[in-house]
Amino acid sequence: MAKVFKFILVAAAVVMVEESWALENCAQEQARLRAQVRLLETQVKQQQVKIEQLLHEKEVQFLDHGEENIIIDLGAKRQYADCSEIFNDGHKQSGFYKIKPLRSPAEFPVYCDMSDGGGWTVIQRRSDGSENFNRGWNDYENGFGNFVQKNGEYWLGNKNLYLLTTQDDYTLKIDLADFEKNSRYAQYKNFKVGDEKNFYELNIGEYSGTAGDSLAGKFHPEVQWWASHQRMKFSTWDRDHDNYEGNCAEEDRSGWWFNRCHSANLNGLYYSGPYTAETDNGIVWYTWHGWWYSLKFVVMKIRPNDFIPNIV
Repeated sequence: MAKVFKFILVAAAVVMVEESWALENCAQEQARLRAQVRLLETQVKQQQVKIEQLLHEKEVQFLDHGEENIIIDLGAKRQYADCSEIFNDGHKQSGFYKIKPLRSPAEFPVYCDMSDGGGWTVIQRRSDGSENFNRGWNDYENGFGNFVQKNGEYWLGNKNLYLLTTQDDYTLKIDLADFEKNSRYAQYKNFKVGDEKNFYELNIGEYSGTAGDSLAGKFHPEVQWWASHQRMKFSTWDRDHDNYEGNCAEEDRSGWWFNRCHSANLNGLYYSGPYTAETDNGIVWYTWHGWWYSLKFVVMKIRPNDFIPNIV
C-alpha cells in the first residue's frame, strides 16, 4: 500500500512539472507572438508614412505642372471629332482634350495645339528622349507615351490615325527643331493612314515648307525609289513590311513607314545632335540635317485641309 501511495505522489509530481513546463513554454510563445505583432505594427506604420510622403510628393509634382496635367473637360454637350472642331467651338486654349472620331468606338485623349492658326491635333511628339519609341506592333497600333504633360512624348496610335484621317482630308504639318535653336517645318496635303488590313499604309500629297521633302524623297530623282515613304506600310521590329531585304525597324530601332530604309525617321533613337551608330537610327530628317544628326524636337500634327478658323 505504501508503495502504491509513493507511486501516486511521484506521478503527480511529474504531471505538475510537465504542466509547469508547458505553461512556461506557452508564456514564452505568447511573448514571441506579441513581439512579432509589435514589429509588424511598426512596419505597417512605416509603410503608411512612406505612402503619405509619396502621395504628397505626387501632389506637389501635379501642382507644379499646373493645368498642363489636366484634361480639359468640355462637359457632355457634344463629342468632337478632332481638335479643329474644339477650336471652332470657341475653345482656344492649347492642352489635352478628349476627342471621338466619327467611327471611333470610344473617346481618347489628345493634345490640341491651338497656336499656329489653331485646331491642330498632335499625333506625335519628341522632346527629350524620355519615352521609348523602339516598340512592337501592338504598342504602335494602340498608341503609347505621356498623355499628361504639355511636352510629353507620345505616339497617338495607328488605329487612331486611321480613324482620324478617314473622316476628312487632312494636312500634316511637321515642326522640327535642332540643338542649335534652329527650326524648320514640312507640310503635306491629304495625309492619310490606311486601315489594319493595309498595315496602316501612308499616303501624302503636295509638299510645302522649309525643311525639304524627306517623306516623298523627291530631293533627288535617283534615290526616290528607295528613299520615298509614300504608300509604304508601317513596320516594327516584330512586323516587317518594308522593301528592304533586312528589317529596317529592327536596324533603326523604331516603328515607321520604312522603304529601303528611310530618308525620314521621326521615331528614331534620341541623340543630342550629331551621332555615330551602326545605322542611321536617330531622329532623322535627311533634307535638313542629313542621316547623322538627330533632332531635338519634333511635333507631327494634323488639321483638315479646308480648315477655316472661327476667330469669334
